[in-house]
Amino acid sequence: MASSSVAADLELDRPNLEDYLPPDSLPQEAPRNLHLRDVLDISPVLTEAAGAIVDDSFTRCFKSNSPEPWNWNIYLFPLWCLGVVIRYGILFPLRSLTLAIGWLAFFAAFFPVHFLLKGQDKLRSKIERKLVEMMCSVFVASWTGVIKYHGPRPSTRPHQVFVANHTSMIDFIILEQMTAFAVIMQKHPGWVGFIQKTILESVGCIWFNRNDLRDREVTARKLRDHVQHPDNNPLLIFPEGTCVNNQYTVMFKKGAFELGCAVCPIAIKYNKIFVDAFWNSKKQSFTMHLVRLMTSWAVVCDVWYLPPQYLREGETSIAFAERVRDMIAARAGLKKKQKNASLGDQLSFVVNLLVVR
Repeated sequence: MASSSVAADLELDRPNLEDYLPPDSLPQEAPRNLHLRDVLDISPVLTEAAGAIVDDSFTRCFKSNSPEPWNWNIYLFPLWCLGVVIRYGILFPLRSLTLAIGWLAFFAAFFPVHFLLKGQDKLRSKIERKLVEMMCSVFVASWTGVIKYHGPRPSTRPHQVFVANHTSMIDFIILEQMTAFAVIMQKHPGWVGFIQKTILESVGCIWFNRNDLRDREVTARKLRDHVQHPDNNPLLIFPEGTCVNNQYTVMFKKGAFELGCAVCPIAIKYNKIFVDAFWNSKKQSFTMHLVRLMTSWAVVCDVWYLPPQYLREGETSIAFAERVRDMIAARAGLKKKQKNASLGDQLSFVVNLLVVR
């Protein structure tokens, strides 16, 4: 019953391709006499087909929304200029100083604990967990983050996994300042990779290489092992597998829903009143993304911890993932999109159209 519901949702989510094309371009009846000029004259069809593909609704999930200009008025423009001076000349230096002091204090405490308490793993793990939470709070302070958490704070117990929608890597920072999650994340180069390898592994984070197919089996085994131990930090997964622009949700990957444990949904919604928190990694490095956040007025966000969900009798892992995604989308006010469905439909329609013409 659940799988048929998912299939029905998939059909409803597919766009009506005829809406992309003008009525006179749609095939009516096959001509009785086919001439060479009819075969060669396909340029209007190609133009219409390209327009349909470019307007693919799935790609909208990964587009940054440009802010609407408001400083066109001669009275408002001086205020906008004053705001630029305050944000870049006052707030940004103060926030950078806060971040630098935070890092110095963190390293001054973390490395002695990490290397001098090797024989006392439980105590060392507890202190390192608190230090990571502290450092994430420093990051949030460097954006003047206004974060509202709704629902009970996650508890540390076995046989559970937390899943959340994904807008930026700062999702992890915002959640980590409240609870030291062990997150599954792609390996990154540069200073982010250094933090992953030297610091975040202390809270049990799991890394994978997207380009290495052998990593999938190893990562799956690590996930199953992690959720079995009561002393491990709660496991956090972003099942979308990529950053989405906080207006949509795309299909959840089923790995988190095949672990045979409770799935605890987390809904994250950013308010774009001051800055759009979406990280478009194709256009911007994470360093510049942080600079953009630090030069804004504030990062405003709501986080909802939703009730745990369990696999129902006769329910597939895909249907389970869709049910949890429905909960997150409804709570955060996000639109659902099915990955690759619309683009495939459009390409199929274009091919059929060309054949008929």
